[in-house]
Amino acid sequence: VAGILLDLQKYFRLSDGDTGLLQTVFILCYMLAAPVFGYLGDRYNRKVILGSGIFFWSSVTLGSSFINELYSWIFFLSRGLVGIGTASYSTIAPAIIADLFEEGKRTTMLSVFYIFIPVGSGLGYVLAAGMAKVTGDWHWAFRVTPCMGGLALVLLILLVPHRTQRRTAAHRALSISGTIRVAAEKPGAQRNVKTTWWQDVISLAKNWSFVWSSLGLTAMAFITGALGMWVPLFLYRAQVVQGIVSPCLQESCNSSNSIIFGGITIGTGILGVVAGAEAARRLRKINNKVDPLICATSMFISALCLYIALMVAQTSILSTFVFIAFGELFLSVNWAVVTDILL
Repeated sequence: VAGILLDLQKYFRLSDGDTGLLQTVFILCYMLAAPVFGYLGDRYNRKVILGSGIFFWSSVTLGSSFINELYSWIFFLSRGLVGIGTASYSTIAPAIIADLFEEGKRTTMLSVFYIFIPVGSGLGYVLAAGMAKVTGDWHWAFRVTPCMGGLALVLLILLVPHRTQRRTAAHRALSISGTIRVAAEKPGAQRNVKTTWWQDVISLAKNWSFVWSSLGLTAMAFITGALGMWVPLFLYRAQVVQGIVSPCLQESCNSSNSIIFGGITIGTGILGVVAGAEAARRLRKINNKVDPLICATSMFISALCLYIALMVAQTSILSTFVFIAFGELFLSVNWAVVTDILL
């Protein structure tokens, strides 16, 4: 969506407020669906749930490419449904990885997984903008994307075991980083007692490490979502203000900003995730509580870089790109590390 945001605004005649509502609908549905998938993932076959989610969101994305300009409300609905499908993937996939790999290997595998979040986002910008430019029609961006979902579904069926191995008690006592966690379980207590969803929520609410880490992750996701949604359009308008480009009055607008931003997202995402995981691995030898310090420091530096990017946008597009790149770089440092804390 973000890679062709200007085209969508022209086609459906959306204001900035309406366009922001697209992301709000997506996030709300994602937020409401994620706990449900988390509950189901702890009790039923994760591979089936994940595969169903991928198929559902790919189908909805394909269907949204055929929506008429007079039915913008259906497009809004489709974004909500995509949010539900996406929630299944982001909730279940890390848990599957955590169950398949133990101790130090989990950090490496989760780092690989989280590398592909910014890589996928960046490729989405490039693919969407590229298809709109080549075909002259933004609809094709939504017709090519489901092919990636289809490929993911095939790989899931062929490569992931039907039943992932549940972690042992000793494994649960370790974080991904190998940092020992104090188990709150009583000796000799039954470990496989089934609990209700509300019991799980209450238990998690008493875990302050989980609560504060989740709040930090929420703040990071807020920034990531805002950047992903608005940066290409923000850069385009900054260029209009500087007289670099002319205002776009029709569809198939200049997509160079989306392509450049996509490349930046890919590069900084890979570098940030790798740097964060490696820094955490090395610094834990000095301080076994270094994970939250890495997250806090990188978030602070990212916020500073993004603030400077906003301030220089009216005078220098190049400087804006540079500071956005550094902002995304330090933001990406958090992905694997914060998951390391939570799991």
